[in-house]
Amino acid sequence: MLGIVNKSIQAFLCKHHGSMVWREVADRLRLGPEGFEAMLTYADETTETLLAVAEGLTGKTRETLLEDIGAEVAQTESLRRLLRFGGPDYLEFLYSLDELQGRAQMALPDLELPELTLQSEAQGRFTLLVRGRFPGWGAVMAGLMRAMADDYGALVLIDLLEPRGGVERVQVELHFTTYYVARQFDLAPPEFGEAE
Repeated sequence: MLGIVNKSIQAFLCKHHGSMVWREVADRLRLGPEGFEAMLTYADETTETLLAVAEGLTGKTRETLLEDIGAEVAQTESLRRLLRFGGPDYLEFLYSLDELQGRAQMALPDLELPELTLQSEAQGRFTLLVRGRFPGWGAVMAGLMRAMADDYGALVLIDLLEPRGGVERVQVELHFTTYYVARQFDLAPPEFGEAE
């Protein structure tokens, strides 16, 4: 697993559960206080142990923890920008999820994101199929999609369904694409192109 995934979990734990929780996690994983290096590769077992220890210390289930992490990382500006390039509204964003793996790998070739396939089932109802080597990507995607619904100002119901045939599934019911005011988004960051 690329270290940026573990580093994201570390950042989430520090921000929402405090440095004492992180120190306990780091001690149990025999890491230094600085934790993970974003561009190094770690064994999948390290990530599994990290999540198991975090579950025990936070009292959250793995699914809830991963969903919260997905929502958190979607709010980091660089990832938010990548996600918002998916389209001007939430519906277009949903249809762009099929391409997310490829877009992310252009930026981070060693990052193994899951394969995503969006199935349209009925008016405003979709199922996102998540095929990843690492279990839990469905929960991460549910949190990420919930955060992006808020970002776009859409009214959406998102449910994590039982996996089927090793494929994780996220159900999306889109009720309104513009239910409330979306967060401001510009193609270029504010500092880009400003006159001196």
